Amino acid sequence: MVEEWLAKGDYFLVDIILGQDDRIVIEIDHADGVWIDDCADLSRFLQERLGDELGDYELEVGSAGIGQPFKVRQQYVCHVGDTVEVIDAEGVKLQGVLKSVDGSDFVVTIREKQLPEGKKRPVMVDVDHTYNMETIRSVRYLLAFK
Repeated sequence: MVEEWLAKGDYFLVDIILGQDDRIVIEIDHADGVWIDDCADLSRFLQERLGDELGDYELEVGSAGIGQPFKVRQQYVCHVGDTVEVIDAEGVKLQGVLKSVDGSDFVVTIREKQLPEGKKRPVMVDVDHTYNMETIRSVRYLLAFK
């Protein structure tokens, strides 16, 4: 039922959490962001379809949350060109621009100091790093205030 509602507006499912405290939490996202009205509309849609089947469950619908780690591939795709923070498998935290996504691999361009051959001073250069979504600890969008 969630997928049926999501398909009508280019939304995508990020997560469904069935809590032990009789809560169902549904997280959705969209390339242009999610508004409170979108969450309310999905909640009404599900309540109308499920009716009494919801029983004692509390239904909570929300957006994935800005600054939260990415959970699904589509979040990476939506943030191509944006600054992200990567925590790699070893726990090293890096910041760069999400350049591309290919399958479960993604490329982040990171500014690094490098010492060119024959030079005495390091210079800043853009270096592409390829990661796999399955092997990193987390990736999240970094909100920039300009």
